[in-house]
Amino acid sequence: MYAVTVETDDNGTLLVTCPDLPEVTTFGEDEDDAVRRAADAIEEALAARIARHEDIPAPSCAADQHTVNVGPRLKVRLDLPSSKPNQPTIGLSPLTTAKVGLYRAMRAAGMTKAELGRRLGWHAAQVDRLINLRHRSQIEQIDQALRTMGKRLDISVQDAA
Repeated sequence: MYAVTVETDDNGTLLVTCPDLPEVTTFGEDEDDAVRRAADAIEEALAARIARHEDIPAPSCAADQHTVNVGPRLKVRLDLPSSKPNQPTIGLSPLTTAKVGLYRAMRAAGMTKAELGRRLGWHAAQVDRLINLRHRSQIEQIDQALRTMGKRLDISVQDAA
């Protein structure tokens, strides 16, 4: 979840910015509209960073996390409220979160898409789609790619706000 700053603009709309992603600036007529537009703007900023092969920062407002084993291959991460309870946060879709996680893991490991494709035995286009935020990849494919890199995809479940 990325923290956003919401301020009343001089024309009565709400101005929304994201401290972790300075390129994100949007607005909304009301709070619901502002949040919806912020989610779209954050996803677009992440897609642009991936396309330009740039780093994607982890959200600075990450909640306190506790991991619970619920089976031999499944862990669930429970997120508790962040230390800034009054600062709005924007959650990404589970698929976007997984794709960004894969992209960040590849960057951290210095792994190219070509190398990941070789390890998986996949064509370049298949790997491209894995980190394309606009493509509806199968979560199992992202999990397989992460496992090839020595990583594991964890699923988080939280109470609805």
